[in-house]
Amino acid sequence: MIIMKAALYDKAGNKSGEVDLPAVFATPYRPDVIRRAVLVQQSKSRQRYGSDPLAGKRTSAHYHGSRHYRFSMMNKETSRMPRIHGKSAGMYNFRARFAPHAVKGRRAHPPKAEKIWERDINQKEKLLALKSALAAGARMELVARRGHMTEFSPIILMDEFEGVAKTKEVVAALEKIIPKELARCAVKKVRAGKGKTRGRKYKKKRGPLIISAGNCKMLKAARNVQGVDAVSVKDMNVELLAPGTDAGRMLILTRPALKKLEEMK
Repeated sequence: MIIMKAALYDKAGNKSGEVDLPAVFATPYRPDVIRRAVLVQQSKSRQRYGSDPLAGKRTSAHYHGSRHYRFSMMNKETSRMPRIHGKSAGMYNFRARFAPHAVKGRRAHPPKAEKIWERDINQKEKLLALKSALAAGARMELVARRGHMTEFSPIILMDEFEGVAKTKEVVAALEKIIPKELARCAVKKVRAGKGKTRGRKYKKKRGPLIISAGNCKMLKAARNVQGVDAVSVKDMNVELLAPGTDAGRMLILTRPALKKLEEMK
């Protein structure tokens, strides 16, 4: 069910009425387009990696396996591979090198740093994904499926909320509006497996996304709340609206941000 009205709250967290949601919240739910847009965005931040192009090739080993050749390796009771040989080879004389199946040889198909990981998406498709992911925040069945502990989404805050500069004021307002959701986001679990040693020891919940009209003091204050992300309408993207390609994130918007969304076509 798509909710086209949302509750309006003041700075203290008290309900002060209802507001109509703009037409963008009536956009059909398109999980396929959302998933594609999120994966494209993630590909932009993927770091290139590859092996040294000369790895396994820094050797004097060469091949003498041709037939009818004076120094041929035919009938020598040994495999015909690039080998180290010569007067200065010493203990390494006739040791196989260079070939992929030789000790200390090169890799057959190593990862190459010049590979392009970035993917592209059409502008209209990207805009559709953004609008669809935004509208999914007003569908309570999708919001509940993501695990958010709330009875309504999105939540609209009055203009004065954008002037809040302290995290404790943000927390005080949110604790009055969505206490169960904040309690859910406060839980931090130790990850199972190797990830503990790789800089991601803890698993945390993704809470609500706060959207403001522009850069304001509240953005910096709200980012300190565990599980909460804060962003302006200009910097809003599909990955924030649908973390892990799963749309239906709980939304908290300021009234000026709601007015800016009315301009979205």
